[in-house]
Amino acid sequence: MQTNDRLADTARWLYYAEEDLITAEFLLKQPHLPPRQAYWYAQQTTEKVLKALLIFLQIDFPGTDDLNILWNLVPHNWQFKTVQSDLTDLTGCVADVRYPGDMPEPMQTDASEAVEQARSVWTSVSTALTEHGYHPEQDL
Repeated sequence: MQTNDRLADTARWLYYAEEDLITAEFLLKQPHLPPRQAYWYAQQTTEKVLKALLIFLQIDFPGTDDLNILWNLVPHNWQFKTVQSDLTDLTGCVADVRYPGDMPEPMQTDASEAVEQARSVWTSVSTALTEHGYHPEQDL
């Protein structure tokens, strides 16, 4: 992939991730809406921001919703990896909150924690990309 294409793809994935984060934070503040909706968008934020980073790094990734698989593809020398090491809870929500099943509905506190975790990953990845010379405003 050409550098310009790679940077444009990174910017698009980050943009979508940020939209999902804004949506998650908005939904979290709506007491009449189920917390699972905010939880879902938190997972989507994290998935997209990790995929944006992998695109930037030119690392192929499988078509997966498993955030730990994506996280583990990020090289260990990226400092922000110390911020978050286990994304199992967010990964598990993919089917659990989107489809009826045996799992209990997430509570408001669960959704708040998920959105906080997504915000942390989004901020960490965005900061790390900037530290590595990426400037999204120039790449859209």
